[in-house]
Order: sequence, then structure tokens, then C-alpha cells
Amino acid sequence: MTPLAFISWEALRNAPWFMALAAIFAVCFIIVNFIAVYAGVNTLLERKLAAHMQSRVGPYQVGPHGSLQWLADALKLMFKEDVIPRDTDKALFRLAPYIVFGGSFAAWAALPLTVGWSPASFNIGILYVLAVSAAVVIGILMAGWSSGSKWSLFGAMRSAAQIVSYEVPIGLVLIGMLLVYGSLDMVEIARAQEHGAPFGLAQDRTFGVLSWGVFRHGVFSIIGFLIYYIGALAETNRTPFDIPEAESELVAGYHTEYSGMRFSFFFLAEYANMFVVAAIATTFFLGGCNPPFMNHAHAGATLTAALVLGGFAWGATRSWEWAALALSAGAGAMLMAGPFLWPATDVFWGGGGPDSPAAKAQGLLWFFVKAFSLVLLMMWLRWTLPRYRVDQLMDLCWKKLTPLAFLCLFAIGVGEAHWAGAVALSAAGVLFMLWLFIREVLAPEHAPAPLPRVSP
Repeated sequence: MTPLAFISWEALRNAPWFMALAAIFAVCFIIVNFIAVYAGVNTLLERKLAAHMQSRVGPYQVGPHGSLQWLADALKLMFKEDVIPRDTDKALFRLAPYIVFGGSFAAWAALPLTVGWSPASFNIGILYVLAVSAAVVIGILMAGWSSGSKWSLFGAMRSAAQIVSYEVPIGLVLIGMLLVYGSLDMVEIARAQEHGAPFGLAQDRTFGVLSWGVFRHGVFSIIGFLIYYIGALAETNRTPFDIPEAESELVAGYHTEYSGMRFSFFFLAEYANMFVVAAIATTFFLGGCNPPFMNHAHAGATLTAALVLGGFAWGATRSWEWAALALSAGAGAMLMAGPFLWPATDVFWGGGGPDSPAAKAQGLLWFFVKAFSLVLLMMWLRWTLPRYRVDQLMDLCWKKLTPLAFLCLFAIGVGEAHWAGAVALSAAGVLFMLWLFIREVLAPEHAPAPLPRVSP
């Protein structure tokens, strides 16, 4: 075990102050540098994804297949002139990007990155994450007001209204899931999804995927996950909820007047926030660092085979599409052949038990695979959906998502009281969603009534 990755926090509390300070500094240093690299690679991934979806080339000049373009962009931002407009409140203008990034960075400390471990151990982890994330709103308001620009101020006010509004349905959904887990500690929440089944049945067995929070209370848990994810898109100002940065209306929104590295801090914060909200969704709904299989040994064997097959496909075709298809096929084949192959792989992957370094490494890998999949979906939606208007955004939050979140909270509470009530409510929810689908999607469209004539 490395002293940093699997550090004992009890031992750290009893260590001399300078050793504790050095350990905290090391963790912060690793997280900050990881966020920087992660954000840079994600900008490249998003541009490549947009290029493929729009049938254009995208970044292609710097490095093989444009793979080093993000490093060139980072160097350009580092050496670019830092322009501060004359009519700004200079102190607040300089401080705002760091407050926005600081709130995003601090939230990473409580994320349960692997089996039984997070960068900092909090028994109120989710409350801490929600609290420090609120600093992002303060920083955005500071940036918009101090810029001395009406476009920046409009963007900041839009962002504050949007984030504060969508925290309501997100909070209601998370409260409902806290009724399921009975703990605010995100490490414990992830551990609670190692066992269990929908509607609280057979808690002494391991159900793999079915033990994840998204399936705990049937359709209402699934609806709760969708509400959370839609709210997360709005919280991070991502399309179709990117009205604070609407370039067709506000030039660039609250960061219109920023340039150079200060400008880049806003984007570092945005990509860091994307991972944070995806990590919370992974922890509450998708099993955290737990594999979608029976144990870590089976997960390691399946993932190894899938990655090898996907790597061969990419090397042969230089096509990410074929590589993704081969990776999925390899995972599916291992799942079907697993009962015959897993006993032989248990010795290599799981011989040390769930607390072994191999199990922790696999837990870290599964956590990032799930979280990055949700981040990738955010990028996909950006180039798929049109932007909402301000009134449509508020209508969606207060008239649709918030009542649905209250309904999910009530249904999960009933389900936690008695499993029969959960089954009955879930069946009613399925019928309601089926009726809504038939009414809104399959029903034939009728032409609107003609407007009345107005005599001259």
C-alpha cells in the first residue's frame, strides 16, 4: 500500500502537526494537478466528440491525431496577457475566478474514490459537498457584478437564479436516497450498495447491479436519478441549460471580460463541477466504486478482457467507434462465460479480499468509469439539444421537476416503511409513465386552432 492512497486517518490525527500538514498538502497537490489534466483532456474529448457528431475534423495538428492540443491551449492561456477593464472593481474581479474554482476543488475532498476511502473522511460528506459547492454561486455573482458590464451582470444573475432553483429538486431527491442509506457519509453510502435488492428484499444477498440505488425503489428511484441528472446539468451550466453563457445573447455571460489564466479558471471549475455532480450520482445511484458484478475478482477479469479486446480493435482500425463496440462485446462475452472462468481468476484478482490493493485499485477504476460515462453523456447532450429560454428553464424546475421530486420522496419514504407499499407505488408509477408516454409521444398531433381574425 502507498502511504497516501490508503492512509489511515486515525493515525494521521495522532501524528505530529507537520506530518499531518504535509499529508494534506500532498493530497491537495495531487487533486489540483489531476483536475488540471482532467479538464484539459476533457476539452479535447469534447471538441473531438463535437467534430465527429458534426462531420468535421476538429483538432488535428498538435500531436498524433491532435492529442496534444490541450497542452498547447494551456500554454497559450498561461502566456496570454491578463487584461483587466478600467471600470471593474479590481479586487473582486481578481478574486472571483479563484472562489469559483476553490468551491469546486473543495468538493473533491469528500468523494469516495475507492473501497472504503476518500481524500478526507467526513461523517457528513454530502452536506459538506453541497455547502462548499455553494461558493461557486458567490464567485459567479462577484465576477458578473465586478466586471462593470451589463452582459456579465445578466449572465451572473441568470446563473444564480438557475443554480439556486435547481438545488431544490436535487436536494429533495438526495433526501429521499438518504432515507434508503441512513447515513450522510458518502463512503458508507457506497458501501451500502454492495448488498441488497429492490424494495428492501433479501438484504443478506449480493445482487450486483440490482443493489445499486437507482433500482432500490423501482421506477421512483429511476425517476429520482433522472431528476438529479437534469438538475446537475443546470447546476453546471451545461447545455441545454447554458443560458448564463449564452453567446448569442450575452457574448460570453459572466466571464465576458476575463482573459488569460483567470478565464481558464472558470473552465477548470466547470469541468471539475461536472465530475463532482457525476461522482455524487455515481455514489448515490450507480453503486459508487462497486462493480456491476458479484465481486471484485469478477469485475477485474471482465474489465481486463474487455480492455484488451477494445485495445486490439483500436490498434487495428484506429477507430474509437470500433474500439467501443469491441470493448462492449468483450464485457458481454465475459459476463456470459464468467461462471466457467471466474474461479480461476479469483486467485489473481481477489485473493487479498475486498481491502486488498488490487480491490482498491479496481474500485478506483470502476468509480471513474461510471463518473466519466456520465460526464461523456453531458458532452453528448451539448451537441444534441437546443438551449432553453429562461422562462422554460424555470418552468421545468418549479412546475415539473420539483413536484416529481416531492412525489419520489414520498414514494421512497413509503417504500422504506414497508416493501409492499413500495411495490404498489412502483407499479402505479409504471402505469402513469406508460400513460404519459402514450399521451405525449404516441398520440397523433392535432393542428392548433386558427387565430381569430382581427378586423382592421
